[in-house]
Amino acid sequence: MTDLDLDLDLDRIARAAEVIDPVFLNSPQYADERLCARLGRRVLVKPETLNPLRSFKGRGADFLVGGLPPGSTVVCGSSGGNFGQAVAYAARRHGLAADVFVPADASPVKTDRMTALGARVHRVAEPPKERAAAHAAADPGRVFVVDGRDAAIAEGAGTIGIELLRGEPFDTVVLPLGDGALITGVARWLKAHAPGVRVVGAASAAAPALAESWRSGEVRTVERRSAFAAGISITRPEPEAVCRTRALVDDVVLVEDAELVAAMHLAADTLGLLPEPAGAAGLAAIAARDIPGATVATVLTGANADLALFGGVWSTGPAAATA
Repeated sequence: MTDLDLDLDLDRIARAAEVIDPVFLNSPQYADERLCARLGRRVLVKPETLNPLRSFKGRGADFLVGGLPPGSTVVCGSSGGNFGQAVAYAARRHGLAADVFVPADASPVKTDRMTALGARVHRVAEPPKERAAAHAAADPGRVFVVDGRDAAIAEGAGTIGIELLRGEPFDTVVLPLGDGALITGVARWLKAHAPGVRVVGAASAAAPALAESWRSGEVRTVERRSAFAAGISITRPEPEAVCRTRALVDDVVLVEDAELVAAMHLAADTLGLLPEPAGAAGLAAIAARDIPGATVATVLTGANADLALFGGVWSTGPAAATA
């Protein structure tokens, strides 16, 4: 570990565990015997889906937004949609307004929930983050927040690391790798309190921008060939995310769309939970890649699956994702 990770503060992660809306904290973590039998190994799962957002994103958004000045308007771009929901929820909780910019083809499931939470949703053709930045710059009362850049978001997600260490010991944790906030926040806590734990990122093979940036040590723009795993499908990571992952993440593996579908089926069959594709990335990596460790942990990070958009992929199983 190097000085690059030190902008994620351990005291602030501990503080986040005290001030984040309790509805997002202390999610269950356990080993399901049927899942372990199917995978042929000891696997701990932590579903971050049993909250009002059905996603872990509420932790970081609530911690960040709770520290903004009264009267602010929170502005963000949200390509996958879960962060936009989290910002909308946090803004409403703290009495602020929210403007969320999303792609023109964003999931109706997620955009409808943003609107229901009180956000103004803007569907745009160009990259949502760029439009959000321009919108925020036009008014000093607007605060532009960026998932993967702002330390408080990763620190809020780092509370998952605190909780993981309260349970059964594990040798490796495998976490979805998109913009990097989740894995770096969790890894920051684990590296300080359980340095022997290996931290592995599971990135979409169809959108490996942060994975390639992590390997090279430079910010890489990589056009995605599929947005199936929308929550982890970015084309260019934030420089801060590259620095943090380089300092804190031990390995990165890539998972294909068909492997994500298989992991969704596996979770539904054994856990009775239906994660969205990005939310199942860690489980997909454990099932399909050679992940070291006698006991491996993962987090199911989201369950805002829009089955209407998947069409025949879900009904016909994993093979359809490669068609």
